[in-house]
Amino acid sequence: METIYTIDGLNQTIQQLEIRQDAEWCAIKDEIEEIKHNLKPLNLIRNTVEEINETVGFKSNLAQSAISIGIGYLAKRFVVGKSTSAFKGIFGSLLQLVVTNLVSKPHHDSQKEESSQQESSRE
Repeated sequence: METIYTIDGLNQTIQQLEIRQDAEWCAIKDEIEEIKHNLKPLNLIRNTVEEINETVGFKSNLAQSAISIGIGYLAKRFVVGKSTSAFKGIFGSLLQLVVTNLVSKPHHDSQKEESSQQESSRE
């Protein structure tokens, strides 16, 4: 930084630094929002499934559907367990259906939806 000799120069430098600080804060807030989005359990599962598909080389919809169904089944078993209650059985099946559908959705569609929701909430 160069030496400032006038009050006008000092005020100008202060304004520039305040503008820079505001821009950096906005960038930090956007980064935090992106991190929060990526750390949601559904997005963690979805990203893991996508990485498995890329690593193993699954390109077919059949393989992706099988993985989604498997994750839905695991979610049902994790939440409900081995219960004989009819209510828990119905709840578990609904949970399995929801998780399977959410995981099988393409990742880019949910990002577009959330980014449009964030833009509308900022306005």
